[in-house]
Amino acid sequence: MSNHTHSLAASTPSVSWLHLVRFSLVLTLAVIALGAYTRLADAGLGCPDWPGCYGHYTVPLSPSALQKAEFLYPHLDVEPHKAWPEMIHRYFAGTLGLVVFSITYLCLRYRPVPMTLPLVIAAIVVFQALLGMWTVTLKLLPLVVMGHLIGGFSLLSGLWLLYWRLQAATPRAPSFAPLNLRVLAMLSLGVVVGQIMLGGWTSSNYAALMCSRLPICEGNWPQYLDFRTAFTPVHLGHDSYEFGVLDYGARLTIHVAHRVGAMVTIAVLGLLAWRLRALGYLQPAKMVLGALSVQVLLGVGNVLLSLPLTIAVLHNLGAALLLIAVLKCNDLLWPQTFAVSQTRSVSHE
Repeated sequence: MSNHTHSLAASTPSVSWLHLVRFSLVLTLAVIALGAYTRLADAGLGCPDWPGCYGHYTVPLSPSALQKAEFLYPHLDVEPHKAWPEMIHRYFAGTLGLVVFSITYLCLRYRPVPMTLPLVIAAIVVFQALLGMWTVTLKLLPLVVMGHLIGGFSLLSGLWLLYWRLQAATPRAPSFAPLNLRVLAMLSLGVVVGQIMLGGWTSSNYAALMCSRLPICEGNWPQYLDFRTAFTPVHLGHDSYEFGVLDYGARLTIHVAHRVGAMVTIAVLGLLAWRLRALGYLQPAKMVLGALSVQVLLGVGNVLLSLPLTIAVLHNLGAALLLIAVLKCNDLLWPQTFAVSQTRSVSHE
């Protein structure tokens, strides 16, 4: 076997590699869903410490464990129905961290792709662990809670990008799609990220039920708008941020901003899907339009049914899938610099 052939064999990911990355993707979606459930079920402070729960690594239930919990936290009552969702979320998140570190190690050893992306993914995992700790120690500070949500979506995006890189048996030539379409795809990605951030800010400030009518809100809502208070990053002087600390006007403003953001998202992504279809990119167009349609229906369901837990969790997952759909469009349309460099290196050997 020539050195060239041996080099390609060493750098090409095996089927087991792809299985491991696929598992990380499923696990990341599960962690996002569990995190959403924990937040929406008001169980974010189900355990007052981190990484354990009342001084244990499981929910204290035995008499001796409850005695220890009472000694460590005399002013708190153990609420298993809130503590279990929080701990299960932590178990899944910890498992995901180990899987991601394993993938990063394999990438470092075999170098199937440039190392920047695997190292960034590993860094996100570390920062997510810190955000998870700060979520508890800072008592659900909205900026931290939103950051934790964005970190989960960033991790999912990074793992999908890694999967697409590893999945390619040979380096893929850059796409030569029209520049205006590529710019529109990038703009769409920015709009989706912004809307996800608005959704996280809405949820972390307990503003999801401020409006019960479509398309914007009921009553004379413009007179209550208070953008300065609504989007101040940190409001100090509170022992806990559970159930929110903002007044009606600020929460209403956050909710209205999320509604308007949804309309902008529908318009921009609808235009993207139309342009993709017109230029022959049928599969990406269907993917974006399908994910967008599902997300809009889930959002409407949240409003009409007063935020049922199941639909609210699915709305979080829908946002993740919409992000991945738009990210995939950008991956298809924009040139991949490292893929070009790999192609050139192979052609010169």
